[in-house]
Amino acid sequence: MVFVTSTTNVYEFDLLLQMDVQIPIRCRSIVDNLCMKKLPDQKNSVEAFLAETKKHPVVTQKKARLVFAMDATASREHTWDLATSLHGELFRTAKEKQLSVQLVYYRGFNEFNASNWTNSSNALLNSMQNVRCIAGGTQIARVLSHIRKESLSSELKAAVLVGDACEENPFELYELAGQLGLFRVPVFVFQEGNDQRAAQVFSRIAQRSGGAHIPFRAGSASDLAELLGAVASYATGGREAIQKLKGNLATRLLTQVKR
Repeated sequence: MVFVTSTTNVYEFDLLLQMDVQIPIRCRSIVDNLCMKKLPDQKNSVEAFLAETKKHPVVTQKKARLVFAMDATASREHTWDLATSLHGELFRTAKEKQLSVQLVYYRGFNEFNASNWTNSSNALLNSMQNVRCIAGGTQIARVLSHIRKESLSSELKAAVLVGDACEENPFELYELAGQLGLFRVPVFVFQEGNDQRAAQVFSRIAQRSGGAHIPFRAGSASDLAELLGAVASYATGGREAIQKLKGNLATRLLTQVKR
């Protein structure tokens, strides 16, 4: 696991983010390895890294990819059922543009699962229907680490995290989110309920990754449907696609997404 052990680490990531650098896929392992040890103190080390990234072209893919991550602990059973009934929103908006989705969830005692990539609404539905929520703690660090791993080999467009709580070291989550920001993989955190500690952590994760944090009403099918549709639009069409949508939540999401 990666932990922020000094302000140096936070400074390095913020410096790269402020320079609006796009990290090519073939260079992301450099960042990954760099983050497993103490980051350099000097600005020229960052400049040397940026020079290295210019040697590699950015790799693109035909299909947009989106990680759809959910908390499947016991308290989330109602929301899981709600999301299952609305799974089609991830594909309806972006059907013609071939969106591929990977379902990720955690539950129980350290159980973590990721499905195969699929562009089939029925396949995603089958995966979600086979999951039962089990009591356990949050594993958001594992979610973010998994997203980072996927971004090393494929060009993810975005990731969604649906949850209501955070029971982990926030500084670890902030560093992982900062890495995703460098890779231009925004995390859209949709928070059910009003847990203030979770809201603070979720907001920082979204900010550092370049995504958005949007709370929604507990059990609201319309809210979650609008949010899932907006992210699907972003994954396939970018910020411009969100601008074409109507709805208060989509508008709020748009104000947070900068690129």
